[in-house]
Amino acid sequence: MKLLGIGFGNYVSPEHLISIVSPDSAPIKRLVQEVREKGLLIDASFGRSTRSVLIADSGNVILSALTPEVLASRLEETIEEEKEKA
Repeated sequence: MKLLGIGFGNYVSPEHLISIVSPDSAPIKRLVQEVREKGLLIDASFGRSTRSVLIADSGNVILSALTPEVLASRLEETIEEEKEKA
């Protein structure tokens, strides 16, 4: 199993990700606030501005300082590496 680097030495399992989205829209801001109140928010941005929101199948939401484009390209690289191993 390969992990996806989301910045600052933090990693997530790509198998459990549902989506990677920008934090700018009102529905995503509401989602982040609701998840924060439930205690399921993981802030991996290290105090920097949040540039992407990762939604996991467990109900957790993860904040990252990396852009969705950077994370998507890293995810594609991870998938390619897994295909080459198989």
